[in-house]
Order: sequence, then C-alpha cells, then structure tokens
Amino acid sequence: MRAPPRRPPRPARLPPPLLPLLLLAACAPPPCAAPAPTPPAPAAWEPAADAPWCPYKVLPEGPEAAGGRLCFRSPARGFRCQAPGCAAHASAGRSLRASVLRNRSVLLQWRLAPAEARRLRGFALNCSWRGAYTRFPCERVLLGASCRDYLLPDVHDGVRYRLCLQPLPLRAAPGPAAARGPASPAPPPPPAPAECVEFAAEPAGMREIVVAMTAVGGSICVMLVAICLLVAYITENLMHPAFGRPAPRRQP
Repeated sequence: MRAPPRRPPRPARLPPPLLPLLLLAACAPPPCAAPAPTPPAPAAWEPAADAPWCPYKVLPEGPEAAGGRLCFRSPARGFRCQAPGCAAHASAGRSLRASVLRNRSVLLQWRLAPAEARRLRGFALNCSWRGAYTRFPCERVLLGASCRDYLLPDVHDGVRYRLCLQPLPLRAAPGPAAARGPASPAPPPPPAPAECVEFAAEPAGMREIVVAMTAVGGSICVMLVAICLLVAYITENLMHPAFGRPAPRRQP
C-alpha cells in the first residue's frame, strides 16, 4: 500500500489581538525629534520695518504739563557714529546711547527686546543739565512704543547733560470680577527701571578758534624765519664794508 502524500505545513497564524498591533507599528511614522528651542530675537537699535513713523509729544513746562502737540518724525535708520565728527556715550545698562554730533545736536537711541516691546505703551524722556549749584530741566517728551530714537537739537557747549528714558508699561485690563462689581481702577504694573546717560558737548566754536589761531601762528613763525634768513643773506653778501686803497704819491 502506498503512503498518503504529506501535506506542506501550514504557516502559524498570529492571534487576532496581535495582528492589528503589528500592522499599526509597521505603518506608524518614525518618531520626530523634539524641535529645538527658538532663540530669543536680539534687541535691535532700529525700529521694525512696519514702523515708518515715530509719534512723540513734547510736554510744556508749568501748569500745562499735560498738554503738548503730537508730532511725527522718521526714524534714523542706518546711522553710524564715526569720529571725529561724532562722539558716542552709553548708559550703564548699554541699552541707551547718545551720539553727540559736531553741529550741536544729539541723537538718542535705545534698543529693546521684541518680547518687552509688546508690553509697553510708550516711553518717557526726561532731560536735565547741571548748573553751578543745581540741575535744571530741559525737555520732557512722551514717545510711542514704536520709537527707537529721538533728536535733541541745539545743545549748549560745555554743559553736562543727563538724559533718562523710562519705559511705560501697558495698563492692566480689569478682570471679570471687577466688570461685575463696582468700577475700580486696576493697579498699574510696576514701572521698569529707567536708563540714564550723561554727556557734555565739546565747545566746537572754541575748538575751531584754537585751530585757526594755531594755523595763523604757524604761518607767522614761518614768515619770521624766512625774513631772518633773508636779512642774514643780505648782511653777508651785499653789505661789505668799503675799504679804500691808499692813493699813490705824486713825485715832484
């Protein structure tokens, strides 16, 4: 009798619960690496490109300190302070600098991180100068949050100025409890510390006078040396003493 033919072994079947798990593991994408933390944007001296104007208001002195006229100025983009026509002075925190120009004007610039700029509603600039016994106020200016520079014209020569820039934070919005209850003003957030810079404008007029006097004095010295040499030459070569020769005696 012939032996019955052997059938090939059947492949082992996976249990029903394990088959979906293997299919999901095979189709799942590889694990993604955690995104690297974005470094904070560095603080820039110049305003953003979408801020073409700087609104500011110069506050008058006296009882009308709350008034003032709103003005606009274009920011000083691409400005570089280069000697000898400009002298730069920085504050202790290095975030405020004053560029003193030779035309007796001062360009004040400050930088701020973008995260801090979103929490501000503007800046307050206070100016004062030192006299013989006390300090006197100059200008008080309110600047918009988009401002990063301000120009002070006609600064006096040889006077010690002090400029302080105070950031003004946004006013806190009232909470839901305050909206339901009686109206009560929310306490303002604590102000950020002010940055101050001191400088003294060099007396440009006196410096120009000194330079002119030095040039004139040098020219006079050169002329005196030339005159002395000319007199020595004339004395040596043209003005010899005349020695007469003895006349011959006549014979009788």
